Amino acid sequence: MQKPAITQQAIHDLLANRWSGRAYDAAQSVSKEQVVSLLEAARWAPSCFGDQPWRYVVCNKADNLQAWQAAFDCLVPGNQSWAVDAPVLLLICADTLFSHNDKPNKWAAYDTGAATENLCLQATALGLMAHQMGGFDADKARTTFNVPERYQILAMVTIGYQAAVESLAGEVKERELAARSRKPLEELFFNGVWQGQ
Repeated sequence: MQKPAITQQAIHDLLANRWSGRAYDAAQSVSKEQVVSLLEAARWAPSCFGDQPWRYVVCNKADNLQAWQAAFDCLVPGNQSWAVDAPVLLLICADTLFSHNDKPNKWAAYDTGAATENLCLQATALGLMAHQMGGFDADKARTTFNVPERYQILAMVTIGYQAAVESLAGEVKERELAARSRKPLEELFFNGVWQGQ
């Protein structure tokens, strides 16, 4: 199933076709090669000073069920209800200090977001679906995965193949088939001076 964005101006198909679905095919795993491809895409994102502050903890159900379950247990119940079928869970973190001088890196989260979007676009290019989440217990994740305090825990991401539409029912099907929407350009982008609220 594809849900291309209905845009005010044409954009590249890869961007238009990226969306955050929730219905994963539990029977289809994600290969190690695919995971490495996703991480490679993230690795080549831009960052301040080329510092690459992002750190990802990869939990692939196919080769480390214990880690996957530990990541799943960090999710809030609302996300657990659909993420249970996602074969890969990622914990996304950012180094709050520059590696070259140990001074605060106030762009770390921004740069890590860019890396994660690269990963999400690569997932789309590979025929996979990625869904970024804020609904998880960051403190529990820090303890569970032994993340040092200098790293800010930002998000979790599900990765996997989309479930076939005919396999969906009820609210799940309704949610997956719902139209995508965005605010109009003029509400978000301003010409020369701030014009919004």
